[in-house]
Amino acid sequence: MTKTDEFSSVFAFKCSVRGSFLHLMAKPTHLEHARLGVVVGKKVARRAVARNYMKRVMREIFRVYQPEIANLDIVARVHKPFVKKDFLAVREELEKLFVGLNKCLARSSS
Repeated sequence: MTKTDEFSSVFAFKCSVRGSFLHLMAKPTHLEHARLGVVVGKKVARRAVARNYMKRVMREIFRVYQPEIANLDIVARVHKPFVKKDFLAVREELEKLFVGLNKCLARSSS
């Protein structure tokens, strides 16, 4: 996801799950695949190198798990910075949070 309106619609849907590093928000979409938007603020990581690393890691993990994720628009927001030594913990957390987003699909169908 790249457009501001797409991010805003996900924020407005108010379906979210939270972990120790990340906060995921999601909204069901009409597309046949999941999409990811990543937000890493300057308050979390001052240096662009760190922000870009976190975005790259999340995009790669999402790419691997995308076929298993339902048709959702997902916004991942980092609220605690992570570095290379935290990669496995972030990957495990994202896996759990992706499973937790199933409640968004259940909410939209009822």
